[in-house]
Amino acid sequence: MKAKVTVMLKTGVLDPQGEAVKSALGSLGFGGVDAVRQGKVIELDLAETDPAAAEASVKEMCEKLLANTVIESYSIEIA
Repeated sequence: MKAKVTVMLKTGVLDPQGEAVKSALGSLGFGGVDAVRQGKVIELDLAETDPAAAEASVKEMCEKLLANTVIESYSIEIA
């Protein structure tokens, strides 16, 4: 079973990497980009076969390691 975790900074948290990307896009002539938020995607191959158990396990992984829940939010997709 595969899991995909998307981690993004919470709304209101300063995103300096996103601002750098926005600035670089403007320098390259890509106007009209009002904002950029940068995050990360983590793909996991799991031995678990039960989707509910897999999601619970990945949620625990996010809470303990994969996301800093003070400043980041995350979403989980199980396939």
